[in-house]
Amino acid sequence: MDLNALDSLDSWPVDNAAAAVVSGGELMTVGDTGRCYQLASVTKLLSAWGFLLAVEEGVFDLDSGVGPHGATVRQLLSHAGGVGFASREPERDPGTRRIYSSAGFEILADVVAGEAEMEFSEYLREGVFEPLGMNHTRLTGSAGHGAESTVRDLTVFAREVLSPSLLHPRTVDAAMQVQFPDLDGVVPGFGMQKPCPWGLGFEIRGRKDPHWTGAGIPADTVGHFGQSGTYLWVHRPTERAMVVLTDRNFDEWAKPLWSDMNDAVWDELSAS
Repeated sequence: MDLNALDSLDSWPVDNAAAAVVSGGELMTVGDTGRCYQLASVTKLLSAWGFLLAVEEGVFDLDSGVGPHGATVRQLLSHAGGVGFASREPERDPGTRRIYSSAGFEILADVVAGEAEMEFSEYLREGVFEPLGMNHTRLTGSAGHGAESTVRDLTVFAREVLSPSLLHPRTVDAAMQVQFPDLDGVVPGFGMQKPCPWGLGFEIRGRKDPHWTGAGIPADTVGHFGQSGTYLWVHRPTERAMVVLTDRNFDEWAKPLWSDMNDAVWDELSAS
């Protein structure tokens, strides 16, 4: 199956880009899917898989208090832990506001590293990347925004989200459910959202407007975008997913192009 919507990637104002679309057992790609890109905050999806693995391995529970003012694993994973984007100092009481945070993921990574007696990057490599065959994916910095990968590897990860092999299906189902559903918050680049639904590491599209996934993508779509010009979304009920990696940082250029691309891909898949 060919997707005409993917052809527009060639006209994007970037030096390099690649993309993949999964639809059931079919895979459609464009560009060099083996080229390595910085993921920025798409990293959070990979780290979240590692944190959920740590929950299953008994490193901590979702409701273990591990952060400032007793912020729990669940709260930190869903950006409800009260800590800021880069600072671990609390800005709000846990559970009172959706404050988008990489620092919360770094807190969780340090806890896993201490309990597992290895760097979180190694824990992620041994527990997630190697078993899935993601041979070109590495965490080289923050658990919130410091990974690099390829479209090929992230396609493997997207399929893992669609049909998990490393985590129990109940764990994955929980990760895709809205945590603290009444919380408002800001989606970086897209402003205040009331409410601002988030799962365990995975942003949930909900009824956010405007939004990077586009206007026609279902509310139960999950994923993340990165400031390095990257995104990944998954819609489990239809077994669809999409990965786009570029080498131009997110800015105003990306908003209409991402939205239009996602809507066009969704419409074309639905019409086939």
